[in-house]
Amino acid sequence: MDLNMNTFSDIDKILESGQISNELDLERAIIADRKLRVLSKENSKFSEIRKKLRALIYNYENETWSTHSRITESKLRKSDEAEIIANEERIFFLQRKKLIRQKLNYFDLTQQDLGKILGHQNKSYISELINGIRSFTLKDLLIISKLLGIKLNDLIPPFISKSDQDKVLEAIEKMNNPKLNF
Repeated sequence: MDLNMNTFSDIDKILESGQISNELDLERAIIADRKLRVLSKENSKFSEIRKKLRALIYNYENETWSTHSRITESKLRKSDEAEIIANEERIFFLQRKKLIRQKLNYFDLTQQDLGKILGHQNKSYISELINGIRSFTLKDLLIISKLLGIKLNDLIPPFISKSDQDKVLEAIEKMNNPKLNF
């Protein structure tokens, strides 16, 4: 993905690595699984992706939440927090999708028309972008904003990945500057 501001796009990384490594990735994978179920009706390639994702979900849940594993308060709290974050992300992407579709409808444009304007010829790719399976590039979002008159705040997800958050917090900690807060 060109600009990984998003959550659901992390699914490619999960599939590449062959594992889900934390609760937030699990929650994102579960949401992506639901989206892929719908998209697989349009395009069979999504069925294979969904099958792989479901296997990773199953493996993670078996390892982390089986009767053999120790379930602690901390583990439950992290799971609850991950569910809240993933749901907020899901709501953002649903609202963005709805807004883009409303504007496309207003201008008598189809998703495919938008794809052509953005330079994406593949019909399923633009569907993946709009449905939050893949990330729009910053350039795509700027074009959509100008073309359809949508505020960038409504197009750009306000989320920072956990790994990026950790890097920022580590850098701030090393600076030992009490004025900085993240």
